[in-house]
Amino acid sequence: MRYLKKRRFSTQATGDDDPLNGVANLFDVGLVFIVGLFLALMSVYNIMDFLSETSEITIVKKNEEGQMEIITKKGKEIKIEKVTDKKIGGEEGIRMGTAYQLKDGRMIYVSDE
Repeated sequence: MRYLKKRRFSTQATGDDDPLNGVANLFDVGLVFIVGLFLALMSVYNIMDFLSETSEITIVKKNEEGQMEIITKKGKEIKIEKVTDKKIGGEEGIRMGTAYQLKDGRMIYVSDE
């Protein structure tokens, strides 16, 4: 019993009751979640290939206005081309055929006739 009498409990606030202590921990957890999500998106969309200096990549995508864009990367050079539906040289001319690119990089032209 003599040990219980020596202890005195204080009724003053010790600082552990601060409600903002949990907010700092939530911020840290959110930051870790965002970094993990960023790394997951980079692996899904193969962006690591896009950051490499030796890779050659071609991406075709639509922007917000519905226009097609071709993004080409060779080494450190990145080129963005916008595809339009404007006819070059006016409306004179006819379709002659179709060109195909094979897996080994060769181009083949097939006429419509």
